[in-house]
Amino acid sequence: MIELIRNTKIDFMGKRYIAVAVSAVLTILGLFAAVQVARGTANLGIDFAGGTAVQIKFNTRTSLHEVRKVLEDGGIKGFELQDLPTENKVLIQVKKSESTLGDLSKQIISVLSQKYSQNNIVVDSSTEIGPKVGAKLRRDAVWAIMAAMIGILIYITVRFQFRFSVGATLATLHDVFAVLGIFYLIGKEINLLLISSLLIIAGYSLTDTVVVFDRIRENMKAKFKKHAFEIVNDSINEVLSRTIITSLTVFLTAVALFVFGGEVIHDFAFAIMLGIIVGTYSSIFVASPIVLMLGKDKAVSKK
Repeated sequence: MIELIRNTKIDFMGKRYIAVAVSAVLTILGLFAAVQVARGTANLGIDFAGGTAVQIKFNTRTSLHEVRKVLEDGGIKGFELQDLPTENKVLIQVKKSESTLGDLSKQIISVLSQKYSQNNIVVDSSTEIGPKVGAKLRRDAVWAIMAAMIGILIYITVRFQFRFSVGATLATLHDVFAVLGIFYLIGKEINLLLISSLLIIAGYSLTDTVVVFDRIRENMKAKFKKHAFEIVNDSINEVLSRTIITSLTVFLTAVALFVFGGEVIHDFAFAIMLGIIVGTYSSIFVASPIVLMLGKDKAVSKK
């Protein structure tokens, strides 16, 4: 295996109290953001806030950039575009809260007709997303994340020990709340695409944590005379190169999506980038210290 760094002796667990402070801030911010999402006061996407979705068919190929500029010049705000290039169609979604002028679908069609009068615009469909649907989607998103956490708890308990499952579950929740909190803090839109990225982040975080836990378990048997504090430190240092290489590879892929993927998946890629950073941090400074704490820092007995 390629190793970027070898034989490190970093005292990760000696810095765990600093990490606790950082993690506490991120978690509190995430919990606050979750409350605002539940109340509907955050910057919610059309999936959660409600609004109008209009699908337009053009007679000739039209770029999303051009459609976006036409809508912005026409006073339409808070919209999202999705290109259907094989059929020359564009899906336009507008949050109802962003406009106070009449029927949104009529306003969108009017603005586009002024620009594309010679292009024979055809309205394929026009759909209203009401507040009740948005509230249901918010509830479903919460249940999806909770189901993932329960699955993680059961899986790690069966594969390792209960204290490992607690560490993995809390670390994963930490990552989800951290990314959600950062998105809320910088005013990014919270929508179903973000929820999808949070579930991906939960899976990635768990994978990284399991690698660290596997090495801790192996060392608990091989170095049973050592103190648990030393075993956890040794284990993290031994897998550090693997962790860096894996995280860097996934991070660079997310960067490529962020730069070249277009505006539609811009926030999705940004969330994945944040999740990789936070997930790598939590595997070392959240999951492992929790296992150490629940073991009461005692020397480990050979099993």
